[in-house]
Amino acid sequence: MLPKKNLFALVDCNNFYVSCERFFSPKLEGKPVVVLSNNDGCIIARSEEAKQIGIKMGVPAFEITSLLEKNDVAIFSTNYALYGDLSQRVMSVLSQFTPSLEIYSIDEAFLDLSGLITNTTKYGTEIAKTVKQWVGIPVSIGIAPTKTLAKIANHVAKNEKLSTQVYDLNNEDKFNTVLESVPVLNIWGIGEAYAGFLYKHGINNANDLKNCNEKWIRKHLGVVGERTVFELRGVSCYPVDNNPQEKKDICFSRSYGKVLEKYDDIEQATTSFAVYAAEKMRHQKSVASAITVFVMTNRFAKGPQYVNGVTINMPVATNHTSEIIHYTVIALKKLYRKGYKYKKSGIIIKDLQPEGQLQCALWDEQDRERQQKITSIIDATNAKMGRGKLKYAIQGSKRSWKLRQEKLSPKYTTNWDELLDIKI
Repeated sequence: MLPKKNLFALVDCNNFYVSCERFFSPKLEGKPVVVLSNNDGCIIARSEEAKQIGIKMGVPAFEITSLLEKNDVAIFSTNYALYGDLSQRVMSVLSQFTPSLEIYSIDEAFLDLSGLITNTTKYGTEIAKTVKQWVGIPVSIGIAPTKTLAKIANHVAKNEKLSTQVYDLNNEDKFNTVLESVPVLNIWGIGEAYAGFLYKHGINNANDLKNCNEKWIRKHLGVVGERTVFELRGVSCYPVDNNPQEKKDICFSRSYGKVLEKYDDIEQATTSFAVYAAEKMRHQKSVASAITVFVMTNRFAKGPQYVNGVTINMPVATNHTSEIIHYTVIALKKLYRKGYKYKKSGIIIKDLQPEGQLQCALWDEQDRERQQKITSIIDATNAKMGRGKLKYAIQGSKRSWKLRQEKLSPKYTTNWDELLDIKI
């Protein structure tokens, strides 16, 4: 008999990137839609209609040009600003249905519903209805006594095309049947190596794993495997994490829209990445004491190849953009080599610690206070007027490195100049 004490819901936005595009273009409903990766390279999101005509995830768009044209597929470049903003709106709505919410990814969240409701399906349906009405994004919801089972229930809700968009795995009559339909490789927390081991021992699905001896599982798969067994039995081992740990490292890198050879162009791109990484650091109220800068050529192209990185330990931990840029340039000058065609660069902000723990030398405080004021003004202006309205001169203005985004939709919700026009 399944325990009834705990109750979790996993809310997953359906084909999230595609749904974001469709929300502002209702004419796309029922038509095949795909979203491309950086530089309009590979397919990273597909509508159900796109899946049905045989478009595979990860395939380069240029390889299926005829298929896309034949089926009149709507194609979009990745619109990070739009997707990030709508994600925040979805999570804001979900937070009104529980005091305990864990944002698992840009389009997924766990809700702890323990002790809040009795009619789970009705409550889940209300959540899905509200998100669709308030944000315009369709969701599927799996409800179960553990997070692992909620993942499985969500998979059922999404793939069974349920009218309510909600599946409750607390129903004991269907419990074992559902678990038998889930291959071990599809279980949350079971990777390919573990799955291969389990298959060799005749453990093929979630129900097989649930019935395993937990001590044997712990011996071969460790404590994580043992917890997965208990989770499949309905015993909660993973509570909702309301306060996930801040990132210890922050990486910001991009492939260029075209190959770059001149140092100045690469410097403009990489210092821009440093600016964005510093913004992220301040957003989570952290400072860093080290950075790693790296550059690379296109390993798939003909010609000489070069990949290298340099780490610099900064004398004092900081989150000031000007200081991060300063050390980025030092590293980049050590890295750059003439004669190569560079395709990508990036920066990793390392050894992060809480901003409140920052200690400065007495003679350094006045200058840092001035830098803080400048940074705050830039952040506030860009937050109000749009990213990049105020920037550092070293970032340049031509942006020859800019991503190729030929199919980019407007930033409907984050840029005043690109708001949707409503004609009455």
